[in-house]
Amino acid sequence: MDAGAANKRYALADGAVDLPRIGSVIASRSTGAPYEVAGADGGRVDAIDMWVRDLMLCDRSPRTVRAYCYSLLTWFRILWYLDVRWDAATESDVAAMVGWLRSSTNPQRARSASSTSDFGAVNAKTGKPSLGRGYSPSTINVALAAIYQFYSFHEHFGRGPLINPVPQSPQRRRALAHRSPIESQLRHRRARLRQKSVDTQPRSIPDELWSELFAVLRCPRDRALLLCYVTSGARASELLGSTTDDVDWAHQRIWVISKGTRLRRPVPVSPEALMWLAAYLDTAADPKPSAPLWRTLRKPERALSYSAARRVLQRVNTVLGTNWTLHDLRHTAAVRMVSDGTLTLPEIQTVLGHADLRTTSRYTVPRLEEMVESMAAFYARPAPPARLHSDYDPTDFSVVFGA
Repeated sequence: MDAGAANKRYALADGAVDLPRIGSVIASRSTGAPYEVAGADGGRVDAIDMWVRDLMLCDRSPRTVRAYCYSLLTWFRILWYLDVRWDAATESDVAAMVGWLRSSTNPQRARSASSTSDFGAVNAKTGKPSLGRGYSPSTINVALAAIYQFYSFHEHFGRGPLINPVPQSPQRRRALAHRSPIESQLRHRRARLRQKSVDTQPRSIPDELWSELFAVLRCPRDRALLLCYVTSGARASELLGSTTDDVDWAHQRIWVISKGTRLRRPVPVSPEALMWLAAYLDTAADPKPSAPLWRTLRKPERALSYSAARRVLQRVNTVLGTNWTLHDLRHTAAVRMVSDGTLTLPEIQTVLGHADLRTTSRYTVPRLEEMVESMAAFYARPAPPARLHSDYDPTDFSVVFGA
C-alpha cells in the first residue's frame, strides 16, 4: 500500500472527507429486479445488478433488496473515492468505510441550526434518546452484512477477490447452530469491524401522553390513522399498504400484507378507530374499488407514503416537545394488550404478527413509569413497628425496661 492511498484511507476513517455523493439507487429499468444502483455516468453497475437479480430469484423481499442497494452504493462510493476496483478490494478498504460511517454525519439527520444540540439527547417528556448525528451501529452492521453477501455471491462464481474483504467471525456457524429453546443463549465474540448493538426495551406511550398527543390532531384522517396504529399494533408499512376493500366493518378489522411472510392477515381495530376512519372517508373523495385507504389531503390525490405518515407525527412532536415515532404506536398497542391481561401471550403474538414468541415476551417487561410509581409507593409505606424477639418474655422485658 503506497503512502497516498494509506493517507486517503486514514482521512476517510477520521471523517475528514466529504464523500462525493455520486451514483443513486433507482427503480430498475428491467423486470428482473425492483431496484438497481446507477453509477456516476448514470449507467447500471453490473456487478451489483447480478447480485440483486440473484436475491430476487431467492425470493428476498424488495424492501430488503432496496436496503442492500443503498449499502452497496455507499461501498462503491468509497471504492470510487479510493480509485479501487470492486474485485480488488481489501479489508483495509472496508475498515476505511466503517470509520467513515462512524465519524461522518448522516444526511438523513439534517436539521435546522437551532436544533442541532438535540442530537443524541434524551427527551425530558418521553425518556427516549433522540437519534445521533451519525450512522447507528445497526446501520453499519447491515452494510457489512450486505457487502459480505455481495462478495460471497461473486466468490461462488469465481469472481472478485480471493478473500472476502469483510471479516467474519469463526464462531458464526456455532452461533447459528440449532439449540434447545430452554437453554440459555450463548454469547459469542463479534467479528472484526462489527459494531456493538444494544438491545433496548421498547418504549410505549403512557396513557396521559397519548391523550395529549391525540388532542393535538385536528384532521380526521390523522386521528383515524394513529388510532388504527395504536389499537391494531400493525407495522407502519402494513397499514399504509391497505386498500378500501381491506376494511372489514362488520368484524372490526383491517386486512394487511404481513411484512415478514408477505401473507394477507387481519388485524383488529377499535370501534373508536373505525368511527374516525368513517369520518375521514366521508370527507374524502369517493374512492374507487381497491384504491389506497390512506391518501394525501392535497391535490393531486395519491397514496400516503411512509414519509408523509411520519411527518404527521413529527408535527405533533414539534407542538408537544416529544420525539415519538410510528413504531412507538406499535409498542404501545403491544404493551396495552399485555398489561390488560385479557389476551394470552400467544394471542398477542398472533395479533402482532411475530414469528417467535420470545419477541412478544419483550413486552412483558414492566414499563419505567410503572416501576417509578411502584417504587414511590414502596418508599411511602410506613416502617413496620418494632416487635419483641420471640426469645424474650414480654413480662420480664417490661419489668427490666419499664415498657
